[in-house]
Amino acid sequence: MPRSVNHVASRAKRKRILKLTRGYYGARKNVWTVAKNTWEKGLTYAYRDRRAKKRNFRSLWIQRINAAARLENMSYSTLMGALHKAGIEINRKVLADLAVNNPEAFKAIVAKVK
Repeated sequence: MPRSVNHVASRAKRKRILKLTRGYYGARKNVWTVAKNTWEKGLTYAYRDRRAKKRNFRSLWIQRINAAARLENMSYSTLMGALHKAGIEINRKVLADLAVNNPEAFKAIVAKVK
């Protein structure tokens, strides 16, 4: 009796992954093993970089807050300490947005904690 192999499912699986690798360079888009390895590695990078993105944005917010605080003759650390002491619960994302897009509001916050 001949061996029974489910070609329909295995071909569908290969087609699905090859469809996901469209647009890749060279053999990465059409050679099954290379495409599969590239796709799997891409998932690893995506997982890692979703976390790295959060770190990068926090770093950017801190830089923006520090630059705006120094215009008010305060350092970032003293500003954040003063905010904490004053009981002002405002996160770095909003604070950085105020520093860039609404400097008057940022100045008002700094004046309140001085």
